[in-house]
Amino acid sequence: MIDVINLEKQFGDNKVLNGINFTVNKGDIVVVIGPSGSGKSTFLRCLNCMEDPTGGQIIFNGVDIADLKVDINVHRRHMGMVFQHFNLFNNKTVIQNIMLAPIHLQCKDLRRAKLHNTLLPLTNLFRKKDKKQQPAAITTAKSEIVAKSREQALNLLKRIGLEDKADSYPSTLSGGQKQRVAIVRSLAMNPDVILFDEPTSALDPEMVGEVLDLMKSLAKEGMTMIIVTHEMGFAREVANKVVFMDQGQILECNTPDAFFGSPKNPRLKEFLSKVL
Repeated sequence: MIDVINLEKQFGDNKVLNGINFTVNKGDIVVVIGPSGSGKSTFLRCLNCMEDPTGGQIIFNGVDIADLKVDINVHRRHMGMVFQHFNLFNNKTVIQNIMLAPIHLQCKDLRRAKLHNTLLPLTNLFRKKDKKQQPAAITTAKSEIVAKSREQALNLLKRIGLEDKADSYPSTLSGGQKQRVAIVRSLAMNPDVILFDEPTSALDPEMVGEVLDLMKSLAKEGMTMIIVTHEMGFAREVANKVVFMDQGQILECNTPDAFFGSPKNPRLKEFLSKVL
């Protein structure tokens, strides 16, 4: 699903990523760990081009999304992102937060189809007979898009037991509730992969479990996930690949048993001795 080839990222004279090579297959649960400043979050932000890589390639579903000529917004529809500090819109209710992206994108597609059909008689005048285009199929209206998005959002909220918070604002929620809403907001786009940037680090310890439980249920359903986290127990239990990064490089990648049970890299051994 994702092939990272010689990925580099530099901020001024500071080289944060230094030749990352990595492959993510469909259904992989990849946990990325490492000390602060090792490049973990930058790596994640480069994967969906929130940061433009300085060099290298990111092949996502067969397309190099690091190429500046590519419309990254088309591919972001299939790559969800969950942030450390939730990034919910505080001026919108919980259900509005979840519905926002699906409605925006589907209505954008609807407007594009209508414009295409409006201009089609004119544009076809200048095309050869075998090159003439067909009208775009329009099978839904904006009201239907809104209704379906609301139904989907309510179902997602029921899944996490927060359907009673649909019309509440994020400021009234606990940290754990905000993060679970942020996760189902990402699910509302039916992504191929979800990126998690330290999803529990801003939570009180008692709220961590409810977020990790949701992520575990996603793993059981086969969702492809790349997770930057300090939760070693979660990595042992859920991941099928654990990655150790330091100084902008991947120093070791292995199964959880081998990674924690018999690490090979000296820097990883030192790191685990301090955190386990």
